[in-house]
Amino acid sequence: MEFTPVATLPHRLTTRGRGVLPGVLLCVAIAAVATAIGRVVPVLGAAIPAVLIGLMIAVVRPPTGRAVEGVGFASRFVLQCAVVLLGAQLSIGAVLQVGARSLPVMLASLAVCLLAAWGIGRALRIDPAIATLIGVGTGICGASAIAAVSPVIRAKSAQIAYAVSTIFLFNILAIVAFPLIGHLLGMSPQAFGLFAGTAVNDTSSVVAAASVYGSAALGFAVVVKLVRTLMIVPISVGLAVLDARRTGAGTTLSPKRALTLVPWFLIGFLVVALINSAGLIPSGAGDVLKQVSVFLVATALAGIGLSTDFVAIRVAGWKPLLLGGILWILVSATTLTTMTLSGYL
Repeated sequence: MEFTPVATLPHRLTTRGRGVLPGVLLCVAIAAVATAIGRVVPVLGAAIPAVLIGLMIAVVRPPTGRAVEGVGFASRFVLQCAVVLLGAQLSIGAVLQVGARSLPVMLASLAVCLLAAWGIGRALRIDPAIATLIGVGTGICGASAIAAVSPVIRAKSAQIAYAVSTIFLFNILAIVAFPLIGHLLGMSPQAFGLFAGTAVNDTSSVVAAASVYGSAALGFAVVVKLVRTLMIVPISVGLAVLDARRTGAGTTLSPKRALTLVPWFLIGFLVVALINSAGLIPSGAGDVLKQVSVFLVATALAGIGLSTDFVAIRVAGWKPLLLGGILWILVSATTLTTMTLSGYL
């Protein structure tokens, strides 16, 4: 007997491909223009032009119809593929070394962020769920952390939308602001990778900011960011326990559910780094993979710019935005302070 899901897989993949193709092609076109701009103005790279072009199009005429699905696909899956390919630039030993060195800086900024989100959120009388979501989004990894924690604290869709909109705004600002801060402080590529990987909210913005600063910073920033992403698991478990004690009916987070919080692209990144460590990726192929990953980043950022929901940001109100801004500054300041005390600056 033929197994139906396997038999229908080609048809389903074809249907999916047709659904995302218009939006993906739009993002690829923007990425091509952004890459050309980056070659003319190297200091910008392809990342900043890609997201800015996407933003301008979103203001004038946001994507509609069939293009919406492809834009979302580009901003998520294409970016994740780019992160996996970045593993070809590093050995597994370098990944472990960078990850271990970044832990003190990362844990300090995360602790400050979560405590400040609780205290400032109460002072501003922000809904506790929104404050929690903005806190984990700022402290861990943006929308991914918000999505992981939302069912644990039983957040409503409106609360999730407010938090995601707030985080998104500061993601865009970080792409421009962080390279300027890095150059102003004279950071080395490794130091900037640690700074961006720890203090920038979302993976896409970390990759964008680091690629603007230089390819040498990109690998370090991605490793730090992926280690930081793993903090989703203990934080989600802790919030589940606290919610259960508070309400008596908290969501149980089983070990199986906890494992699903580890993003697939983190595993993919480590596998590619392991393959590179074994010498199975020729140097020429590694250079090609690097260029492909940079173009995929520009494609994803075009999708992120096109996905900007200015109405949702306006509806969120000034209090969540103020909280997000304060936390963003606190995380950045804590990261720089810890890096200075640790001898990275």
